[in-house]
Amino acid sequence: MPIKTLHRSASVGLAALAIAAAACAQSPASLCATSAQGIPQRSAHARGASEFIDAVAGMTELERDQAIRRELVAGNIPSFLRNAQPVTLSTQLGGETVRLTLCVLSDYLSLGDDGDHLLVPMGLDTALAVAASFGFTLPTRRMVDLIYRRSSVHLTPQPLPAGDRMRSTDYYVLHNAMVQQQRSAAGAALGALIAGHKKDLVLSARLWRQPGRVAIYGWHRGIDAPIQSLSTVHGASYADYSHGVRLVSDVVFVNDERRSIFDVLADAFLAPLLSDEGPLSQVAELRAAARPSAGW
Repeated sequence: MPIKTLHRSASVGLAALAIAAAACAQSPASLCATSAQGIPQRSAHARGASEFIDAVAGMTELERDQAIRRELVAGNIPSFLRNAQPVTLSTQLGGETVRLTLCVLSDYLSLGDDGDHLLVPMGLDTALAVAASFGFTLPTRRMVDLIYRRSSVHLTPQPLPAGDRMRSTDYYVLHNAMVQQQRSAAGAALGALIAGHKKDLVLSARLWRQPGRVAIYGWHRGIDAPIQSLSTVHGASYADYSHGVRLVSDVVFVNDERRSIFDVLADAFLAPLLSDEGPLSQVAELRAAARPSAGW
């Protein structure tokens, strides 16, 4: 389809969305009210973080990653992560005002309950599988920047000494304690939208150009000031203490109308709202390939 025709048809569609939205506007919070309902209820017998840490002692990195996947897919996450937060942008596109709302988890994935939880880095396949099972996906670099801008709490990155220990459970636990101290000092309530304390696993066009890699980005020191530029230096199974997995609902709202985030990312006209690398047309396939299989 010619570009002019594409823009003209997209503009007509956006105009229709704008009319519908004006007739029945909803608050961003109400749009995201049911976004996290696909997360299973936490079992009364689920492990707290302390018990999980003891259980994975002595495991290989792969075994620990598999254990993290099993716990998360089963719903062993705190209650404060069960309410998606709206992250909204408004801009002019094709001569129309477009308001897009993402529904995101307030923090990076943690395992355990509200009183005993651990931020859990994980490999790309596990991150995508957990996201798919919940009805979510990973953010792009542009989404990470937007979430940081909209967060009510900004934590300062706290790097630990580099080396093999970066991938150890001990480092996971140490960095988690440092983040909790920061959160407490900032008076940040559980469930507040928070950012800055981890690098994000992100969706990127590089994942298709460089199969078998993981894309990471972020650890912001301020607006537009990430420590970590977009990188695919590590293999897909790599995870260290500095990594976090922030989930974004696979349903977004364009002028209050439900849209698949995968359709928006693939749309040449709308994709720039969420991606600074152009359209990403194979995200759904990437996520589907990582769905949990029997036995996990």
